Amino acid sequence: MKNKQARIYGILSGFNRTEFQHDLINWFKQEQRALPWRDNQDPYRVWVSEIMLQQTKVDTVIPYFHRFIEKFPTPERLAEADEQEVLKAWEGLGYYSRARNLQNAIREVVSEYGGKVPEEADELGSLKGVGPYTKGAILSIAYDKPEPAVDGNVMRVMSRILYLEDDIAKQGTKKVFESLIREVISTEDPSSFNQGLMELGALVCTPKSPSCMLCPVQEHCRAFHEGVEQELPIKTKTKKQKRVPYAAMIVTNDEGKVLIQQRPADGLLANLWEFPMVPLADIDRNHLVHWFYGEYGIKIKQEESLDKIKHVFSHLIWELEVIPGVIEAGELDHPRARFVSLKELESYPFPVSHQKIAKHVQ
Repeated sequence: MKNKQARIYGILSGFNRTEFQHDLINWFKQEQRALPWRDNQDPYRVWVSEIMLQQTKVDTVIPYFHRFIEKFPTPERLAEADEQEVLKAWEGLGYYSRARNLQNAIREVVSEYGGKVPEEADELGSLKGVGPYTKGAILSIAYDKPEPAVDGNVMRVMSRILYLEDDIAKQGTKKVFESLIREVISTEDPSSFNQGLMELGALVCTPKSPSCMLCPVQEHCRAFHEGVEQELPIKTKTKKQKRVPYAAMIVTNDEGKVLIQQRPADGLLANLWEFPMVPLADIDRNHLVHWFYGEYGIKIKQEESLDKIKHVFSHLIWELEVIPGVIEAGELDHPRARFVSLKELESYPFPVSHQKIAKHVQ
């Protein structure tokens, strides 16, 4: 611990924290974007926005945030909502475990804290889905507490400001940046400080071609003065994504209803709905009809392929071939599958890949 603290002090040696805070906060107050979650410091709104903004661009989040807050304006409303309703409101944002964890945590806030988002770090951090970044963002932005909120944006900015060559892909590196922010953060206005770092990373200190000539803290940036801002941060490449081929089946019955199924309660895209997916890595296309009969108890007539859709996850790529089919015989025998009308189809939450498939449903 002593060595770690000594390193933090060494990194910050000669760094003018007071002037850095002043320049960053002044710039943020003058140049910040008008975003709906900045209308006030309501911790519930801050929380919802921060969860939505994980892995998702601001412009994408804005309409979702408006609709979500309109539908679930208070912690109590979100806590009492049906999970399928919440997933439907989240439909298209991706990373759906964020929505489930948010609702579970809010339910605990309502039951244990009377609907008031905790302002104590230990209590807030114990809630499901509230990691160090989300905890720091809520405490600093909503409650003006000098807590670090370190994500990839902040690590990129501070690695350039302080000329740090630590690999930001490594888990331990985040701890280093959290310790540095604790030393550097403004205790007078931690809300503007943390938001200023986030805004700087989004608008100026971008991943490629940072706008150094427009940077409000340029004089404090060690990487800029050394001419190495383009080379930072250091980040090792992640593993190559695995490609997984599927036949995505649009199967209709004689009433014009289409077959959908709910994904398992655990794992990728849990509890969302999808069209049946045949794993083409295991099943030959010529045996698709036989596999379908064994899995669903329905004999279908396979028709010509309609489309090919690629959907990229962080760790794998789905390659979906959209194939329609009509029922020839049999009765549906699958615990999570059902036939629904086209109108009913609209009320079910689907992942983005299957929303694209749904466009082919006649």
